[in-house]
Amino acid sequence: MKTVLSSLFAAALFIGTPVSAQAGNFVIVNATGLPMTGLSVRHSGTSDWQPLAIVPLPVAPQARGSATFKNEDCAFDMRATLPDGQMVVWSDVNLCQVKVVTLNRNARGELWADYQ
Repeated sequence: MKTVLSSLFAAALFIGTPVSAQAGNFVIVNATGLPMTGLSVRHSGTSDWQPLAIVPLPVAPQARGSATFKNEDCAFDMRATLPDGQMVVWSDVNLCQVKVVTLNRNARGELWADYQ
């Protein structure tokens, strides 16, 4: 499944407690071509961003990290923090019953997530 998503940029760095979740594991792949210094999530349609605990954080492009996350909702926005403090947001990422979520970005700045 491939969904084209829009990108948003902001100048803030959110630091806090990782999202508490029931047991559930998946892998995040950074296929953006951009380094990341943080990754956070929020329920789609809300404004409360919380860090997503990923070990290791997929900082470098093509890096992978394991996340433990499960929630009754499926649709989440994911926000990557870039080294310069800007943010990149993927909207309506499906985190239900996934094994791998690949975060993508093309040369035009279009964002999408692939799922396995």
